[in-house]
Amino acid sequence: MPSTPVTSEPLTETGARTIRITAIEIVVVRGAAPEPPPGPKQRQVRAESFHERRKAPYSQPAAPWTGGVMTSRYLRIGTDAGAEGLYGPIDPETTWPIVNQLAPLLIGEDALAVTTHWDLLERFDRHGRHGHYKMALSAIDNALWDLRGKVFDAPVWQLLGGSARDRIPVYLSTLGTSLDLDNVREVAAKAKADGFWGQKWFLGDGPTDGAEGLARNVAIAEAVRETIGPDERMMFDVFNGWDLGYARSWVQRVEHLKPTWLEEPFGQNHFPAYEALQRSTSVPISTGEHIYDRQELLQYLQAGVLAVAQCDPEWCGGVTELVRMCAIADVFSVPVIPHGHGMHAAIHVIASQSPAVCPTAEYLGRTMPNRHHFEIDPPAPVGGSFALPTRPGFGIRLDDSKIDERSTLQF
Repeated sequence: MPSTPVTSEPLTETGARTIRITAIEIVVVRGAAPEPPPGPKQRQVRAESFHERRKAPYSQPAAPWTGGVMTSRYLRIGTDAGAEGLYGPIDPETTWPIVNQLAPLLIGEDALAVTTHWDLLERFDRHGRHGHYKMALSAIDNALWDLRGKVFDAPVWQLLGGSARDRIPVYLSTLGTSLDLDNVREVAAKAKADGFWGQKWFLGDGPTDGAEGLARNVAIAEAVRETIGPDERMMFDVFNGWDLGYARSWVQRVEHLKPTWLEEPFGQNHFPAYEALQRSTSVPISTGEHIYDRQELLQYLQAGVLAVAQCDPEWCGGVTELVRMCAIADVFSVPVIPHGHGMHAAIHVIASQSPAVCPTAEYLGRTMPNRHHFEIDPPAPVGGSFALPTRPGFGIRLDDSKIDERSTLQF
């Protein structure tokens, strides 16, 4: 039986019941901020053209914790049947398109017509294929999938086709970790001991940092490989921060260390650079968190550029679009490992796919615990893997004991 009592209109001529959307709102929750992760922070490489704009030092000491207030936002979709969808946390910039553009289109519509609504919203704004509008569309799609899970009393991964796995392997992303080499070795050793599928490091230097910066980036790769041994997976992310010549210099120096992949060396609008780099190195290349639809992904797949696609279900159009992207990538035998911006939708899509299509999940160890601070039992790996979720929908529940203030935004 459904976990939430569901009433609906009488059967239509087709024999189907219709559950109508009655409310779309942003639930804003505030409470005492959790203490940030311990230790100094790293600088993440950026694609600055001007060296003098890089004010942050390579590694910043942790400031004394003095407390503070944290705000998170969740999207709620209500229905005339009592069931509701919930998804989040969502980024602040998604709220305006949801409240002002998308919600009015969906009130009174069939809550279970997920793909119909996706098509309507994707076509509604001719400027909205990417960016904040697409993030808003993603949030609505994910909340509708959560609602569907509540109606049918099943986790989303079961609605997507079930799973052949009891647990989902996880690789650790170390974003925010100090890049002091002693600290790198310590964290790398612990990630290996904790049983993670692999570990990803975020290099801190780019072309404007000269030969000294390039040497630091090479030294990090050497330290990780020396620590974890020859067979463990190690990945490196540079967040669109390099140019082609710099990327070639780095891969030439670390090719013998056999990185599992180099991620996002360039922005997505530098497609020829991806092609040129892929042709000039044996180091696998990955990208995808800023690929926002299956048409854009297809260009990379047809060119044979990618070893891994990393599309994000909170940015590319939600569960609906990510499943389509998995199907396209599978034709080219390119695995999809969704970007770990938020965990709920990614885990359920991964669980529903073959391990050959989605072999593992990403977990940002220093980011996710605080990002999901206001939730009861948020996704967290144990022994280097996630257990399959069992609650209906995405199983998101807000923890009232951590919430001091709650408000709503609606159109």
